[in-house]
Amino acid sequence: CVTVDVQAACRVTSVTQELLKEGFHRDLLVKVELGEDAGGCAVAAQVHLPSGIYVDPYELATLQQHNLTKAVLSPAAIDVEAPEYVAQAAVLLLFLEPESRCSRCFRGTVPVHACYHRPARGTHQAWVPLQGPQVLLCCCHGQLSAECWEPAEVDTPCSSDTNSSCQWHTTKHRPVCEELMLRVPVGHREHSSLVCALTLLTTGLCSGLILAAACKYGHFS
Repeated sequence: CVTVDVQAACRVTSVTQELLKEGFHRDLLVKVELGEDAGGCAVAAQVHLPSGIYVDPYELATLQQHNLTKAVLSPAAIDVEAPEYVAQAAVLLLFLEPESRCSRCFRGTVPVHACYHRPARGTHQAWVPLQGPQVLLCCCHGQLSAECWEPAEVDTPCSSDTNSSCQWHTTKHRPVCEELMLRVPVGHREHSSLVCALTLLTTGLCSGLILAAACKYGHFS
């Protein structure tokens, strides 16, 4: 009976995520509606990025300089040229902004990019699953109900504008959010020989033209 009463007292928090645009370069939109008023707390979404999706740290830094988004990426150094099969997973803490129409509604957007995949047989696309984000609250000047919220292992300040530490909390009754499937175009393995031959031919032709121009117009001592 006590468990039922606790679940009834903890209002449901809903979270949705959506991938905007098409192709390799997308925007990840996260929306959160808390079960109660945030009361001045910082609200964030912790997103686990698989190896097939990455956030460009240089692009993220530029957006933060113009106050277009606020986020913390871990690890901070990402190899944006690495293909999917050698790339590493990352964790993104996206700070959410309140919506004017709803005191309990928050949202945030960040650009994400798909990594290149190996060529595949019998298909022209690969699927990368993106799990639902975890909703986090940081109340530096308030308290949260111990029945509904528990401390989260997040070593990040309450704001991207400060270095002071703060205790983040996550809801004990985590909202269900369906994982997104990012569709990534891939090459056909059957075309490998043709692509290699054309690449070698083009490289040889361009090298020959450069060498011919150097010999014709170059000045050699």
